[in-house]
Amino acid sequence: MDYVIRPVRAGEWQLVKGLRLAALQDPVAPVAFLETYEDAVERSDDFWREWTAAASEAGDGEVRQFVAEAPDGSWAGSVTVLIERPDGENVFGTAADVHQAHVVGVFVRPEARGGGVAAELFRAGLDWAWSLGEPRIERVRLYVHENNPRASAFYRRIGFVPTGETVPMQGDPTARELEYAVARP
Repeated sequence: MDYVIRPVRAGEWQLVKGLRLAALQDPVAPVAFLETYEDAVERSDDFWREWTAAASEAGDGEVRQFVAEAPDGSWAGSVTVLIERPDGENVFGTAADVHQAHVVGVFVRPEARGGGVAAELFRAGLDWAWSLGEPRIERVRLYVHENNPRASAFYRRIGFVPTGETVPMQGDPTARELEYAVARP
């Protein structure tokens, strides 16, 4: 694998935006992401600047976005890890009973799939979450659409297990998002 896995840098907002828009145009985007391409393309440049600064190494430490950078400087994929605290607002509005991390925005460009990029992105994200000081992160979770078997298989292969928890899919309460988690080693 010829990619460098690293956190985004505060000034790379245009690359962050471009990768997100590419992800939202992927054929599986409707079951992989809660945001649509149309919504994302309407976001202001200030939104992308602020998001990227917050998700960078220079950010506040509650979110980190990792990218796989090719030798030519292009980005093959990304994962974002959000920190969820028992006393804070969490993804899907569910209260955490432990200090945990939540993986979102998983995307690898089609031409880079199957070569280990996603696993390396996850390794970086989990290593970062486990490295945070007190209070310690006790588990990392994510949600996957019930109709996304490829993603489910990948998450199981890298150690995530279904918890049995589900939430309705945003915008389609007849569909379910399944929670997967991995406990602190």
